[in-house]
Amino acid sequence: MIRNLLSVGGFTLLSRITGFLRDVMLSGILGAGLAADAFFVAFKLPNHFRAIFGEGAFNAAYVPCYSKALEQQGKDSAKEFSSEVFTLLLASQIVLLLLAYAFMPQFVALLAPGFDDRPEKFELTVSLTRITFPYLLCMTLVTLHQGTLNANGRFAAPAFAPNLLNLSMMAALAVAFLFPSAAYAAAWGVTVSGVLQLALLMANARMIGVMEGLARPHWKRVREFFLMLGPAIIGSASGQIAIFADTIIASMLPDGGVSSITYADRIYQLPNGVIGLAAGTVLLPEMSRRIAAGDEDGAHAAQNRVMALTIALAAPFFIAFVTIPELIMSGVFQRGAFTHADAAAAADVLAAYGGGLMALVLIASARASFQAHGDTKTPMYVALGAVVVNVGLKIALYEPMGAPGLATATSVGLWINLAALIGLALHRGAMRFDETFLRVSIASLCASLPLLATALYGYGPAMALAQHVGSLRDIAALLLLGAAGALVYWSVLAVCLRAFGLRLSQLRRSAPSSR
Repeated sequence: MIRNLLSVGGFTLLSRITGFLRDVMLSGILGAGLAADAFFVAFKLPNHFRAIFGEGAFNAAYVPCYSKALEQQGKDSAKEFSSEVFTLLLASQIVLLLLAYAFMPQFVALLAPGFDDRPEKFELTVSLTRITFPYLLCMTLVTLHQGTLNANGRFAAPAFAPNLLNLSMMAALAVAFLFPSAAYAAAWGVTVSGVLQLALLMANARMIGVMEGLARPHWKRVREFFLMLGPAIIGSASGQIAIFADTIIASMLPDGGVSSITYADRIYQLPNGVIGLAAGTVLLPEMSRRIAAGDEDGAHAAQNRVMALTIALAAPFFIAFVTIPELIMSGVFQRGAFTHADAAAAADVLAAYGGGLMALVLIASARASFQAHGDTKTPMYVALGAVVVNVGLKIALYEPMGAPGLATATSVGLWINLAALIGLALHRGAMRFDETFLRVSIASLCASLPLLATALYGYGPAMALAQHVGSLRDIAALLLLGAAGALVYWSVLAVCLRAFGLRLSQLRRSAPSSR
């Protein structure tokens, strides 16, 4: 299982690297003004619906049901079930796509009401969203194939697929002269990538004999899935409501407000994609399979090791985001149309997001305590409660604090979500922390203290050394400080773990093996 986690994390890291290159191109070409704001809203609209109906809700309901059918009834029965779900999913997405095209101006007005009094910006956003929206249909079907492949122990292709989004967008930006503007090129790159990702996973599913096809749905067969899917959709929608609120309120800020949040979110989501989502992707099917087989202890052991490794890997990102956010944003994005002022604005948002990072990367693993047992209602109630606080804080903070106020509210909501999930799971016996988890957590905390000192006191020397490379000063200083911090953190962590009688490699050896 840990091998699969590292495989998913590795491919996700690759996607974040290609995503970094994509964002460098976007920031250099689009900057953080009108065109960038319009494109980012156009990209977010299908992504909001994908997150609601696709990854979050669908996986929470589909993976446990598919795993149960696979374990208890065999491969043919599981394939029949997946084909019935595929048929229903395809039909629903076609209807949603038609509705979106019919009411696109209204969708955009709902998501970005602050654009209404700027006709040029509003019309550009509507045009770009019409181009990007088919991406939703492709990605929802990608999610189905991902769940099927993951439940069958195949993680590499689904983890690699997001790279195609980045590569497709970069290719489109490279030939932007063929389009009305670079924003149009980027939008077409998004949609083409959806087709490519779907083709990749369909080919992989066909290769191992689990390719879904059209099948007449039988209510009795899919009833359990829909009973789980309803609460899961509400739970996923609650999280997206907070993101909707970010976009809606940010659209009311001056030009660049949406872009500041988007660029900061790109960096903030790096550890979540590489660590948090990868952990949830691997852990849910592993726990579901073990629980279906009656191995509760094995499920708890798997969860402890994944959460321990998540904390150890994510702690350095947390320290970096709250101590050197401006250096990160300047080093990564400050070139071309992206100015120092843009970097400073995005850095304030990144620091506010950073406060909630550890909660963000652990939520998927904590949620698996319930989802692996087929309980999608409890995470739904927790998410709804957290989002009420989140949105209330956004409304209260956006005027006095601007974009950083929206990020601060997000961080508070994440901690409320995680605390409630863990508290309820422990109370119900759905989660049990073991000594390995506690020892790794303490060791990570001990290693974070010298890392914090390195970030605070090493900043000046790193900038002084980097002065010699001219325009590359910020990125050079970031690389120097990052290398020094990594050396300090991992050295101290290794010493602390050895003092506790552990090594990180033991997490892999002691974790339950996946099928």
